[in-house]
Amino acid sequence: MRLVGPNGEQVGIVAIGDALRLAQEADLDLVEVAPMARPPVCKLMDYGKFKYESAQKAREARKNQVNTVIKEMKLRPKIDPHDYATKKGHVVRFLKQGDKVKITIMFRGREQSRPELGFRLLQRLAEDVQELGFVESAPKQDGRNMIMVLGPTKKKADARAEKAADRARRAEAAPGGETATETQATETQATETQATETQATETQATAPATAPAAEPTSAPAPEVPAPAEAPTAAASSEQPVA
Repeated sequence: MRLVGPNGEQVGIVAIGDALRLAQEADLDLVEVAPMARPPVCKLMDYGKFKYESAQKAREARKNQVNTVIKEMKLRPKIDPHDYATKKGHVVRFLKQGDKVKITIMFRGREQSRPELGFRLLQRLAEDVQELGFVESAPKQDGRNMIMVLGPTKKKADARAEKAADRARRAEAAPGGETATETQATETQATETQATETQATETQATAPATAPAAEPTSAPAPEVPAPAEAPTAAASSEQPVA
């Protein structure tokens, strides 16, 4: 077999026994990387580390993978100006995120005989968002509906990177503001606590100086004078002396 060293150097064509001995001496694994070659190619490596690094690379690739998402927005030919502004705001947000937008004009009843109304509305919307997107698919009639597809001028990966950078800037700016707010709240709480303690101390200091209110005692009952004795019969029967 043809043996490759751990750093990519060419060892040469060696026997299987010699390759296994070299792997044991280097405390590495002998991995066959090209079984269809003549002779087969094997490499000395740490297979566990190789699998871990491969998994990490695959994870990063999935994270950076861009999935095409098509958002849909439905309008009516006789849409109200306020509703149109709301719908346009959603389209602008989708385009800023790097997504495609499918605009559908729904015709009902006699509106189907006036497709130019939907065409004008689609043209107006495309002109309003021309700074963020372009017409990828021109308006076309599809049964009762008219469809147009808008593509973003900014790639989704760029939009995602810009959003991440904006989030990082907000995260850097947030701790300072939060710290100032927390400091102000802590100072306010400390001031309130100090005022409460001061008031409690003053109350305790003035409490002993004030004499406790005496409990009401029952007043002694007033003495009732004894009734005067009635004059005796002898005294009342005395006659004046002539």
